[in-house]
Amino acid sequence: MRDDAKHWLILVSARLAATAGAVFGLVLIARADAAVPKIIGTALVLSALFMMAVVPRALARRWRTPPE
Repeated sequence: MRDDAKHWLILVSARLAATAGAVFGLVLIARADAAVPKIIGTALVLSALFMMAVVPRALARRWRTPPE
């Protein structure tokens, strides 16, 4: 597998993991009766949104080809 394909697969996997975390947090918020699970769900959603915004961009910057 070429490096470009590996990098693309890792970027997509990071986005999918963040999306799954956000969905899980939303389900936790919706189904919880107590305050603690709602707080944990909110923290999951916020961290997943942060992961969606930061991780793929940081990986792409790290893998960017240097100027010649």
